[in-house]
Amino acid sequence: MTKLLVANWKMNKNEIEVKDFFTDFLPKYSHKRSAWIAPQAIHFSLVHQLGQTKGVKAGLQNCSENLSGAFTGEISPRTFKEMGGDFVILGHSERRQLFQETSKLLNAKVKTALKEGLKVIYCVGETLPEREAMQTLSIVGDQIHQGLNDMTEASAENLIVAYEPVWAIGTGKTATPAQAQEVHAFIRGELKKKFPAFGEKVQLLYGGSEKPDNVEELLGQKDIDGGLVGGASLKAQDFLALCGDK
Repeated sequence: MTKLLVANWKMNKNEIEVKDFFTDFLPKYSHKRSAWIAPQAIHFSLVHQLGQTKGVKAGLQNCSENLSGAFTGEISPRTFKEMGGDFVILGHSERRQLFQETSKLLNAKVKTALKEGLKVIYCVGETLPEREAMQTLSIVGDQIHQGLNDMTEASAENLIVAYEPVWAIGTGKTATPAQAQEVHAFIRGELKKKFPAFGEKVQLLYGGSEKPDNVEELLGQKDIDGGLVGGASLKAQDFLALCGDK
């Protein structure tokens, strides 16, 4: 399985900076690892246009659980798919914490986006107090079972799961490869219980201060199939290094 690196640009970059990134990134990108990018929604069309020249998929950082209607400010997964969208990130810790998104709400979003043919990167992870209280596996397990509730194996075909320890996002701290692998192995086991014929095939990404100097060791773990990258994806040279193109 080719390793997958997904750039979550969050609310960063203006139009000139997006173009500059691709000017530096595309000539050196060799597809050793797959590269996907989720910019601000307003820049999706630009990223899609620039990235498709070398197969870089473009996605969203969030979408609605509704397809249309009186939902001011929301983005329809159906409309996004019609525009050429490839994937959406759902359940990022910032959405859970800052916008109070629950696993029940995320379950509706996940099922709607998958039904519309989008790939879904569903995020799970624990806070520092939860880890210190030895609650990591119970918290992650609850997020898996609530967020992926009432789903068939067929509906999960385009599902990707990202483990992001909240305490390692934007802090410079990183779970050790052993810590990351432990949780990824647990997630793999839970997915195999839910989707016996498909759980082994679901790509699992690690997200939490992944950088060029630790990516190789993290990606060398048995159940880590790639990374969901924040800060280190904003500079073309750093993202190239994560993609194996130094």
